[in-house]
Amino acid sequence: QVQLVESGGGLVQPGGSLRLSCVASGLTMDAYAIAWFRQAPGKEREGVAAISSSDGTKYYANSVKGRFTISRDNAKNTVFLQMNSLTPEYPAVYSCAAALAGDYAADHPLSGYASWGRGPRVTVSS
Repeated sequence: QVQLVESGGGLVQPGGSLRLSCVASGLTMDAYAIAWFRQAPGKEREGVAAISSSDGTKYYANSVKGRFTISRDNAKNTVFLQMNSLTPEYPAVYSCAAALAGDYAADHPLSGYASWGRGPRVTVSS
């Protein structure tokens, strides 16, 4: 059974940084693409970033390009999301999700995710 456990959320001031971690178990990490999504109360879930299983190709939503970095350490079954220059926004829950390599398409990097974590809350506020 695939399990994804995120950590690293919390309260940060505008302009600050946070690093989220997603530790996976029950899977062979290098066979899965991993993505980060966020959802604020009353809003639709938004895909933030994704990293492929094969060549580590990365995708970023326009809203976070240049500020967020997704990376993976397959040996530690962990994917990271470094978030810099955070802007004030509604509190959001950030979740990681896993997609088998066969279910991941580079032209649709936010589709095909079958396993989800529950996510930490991130709040950017002064």
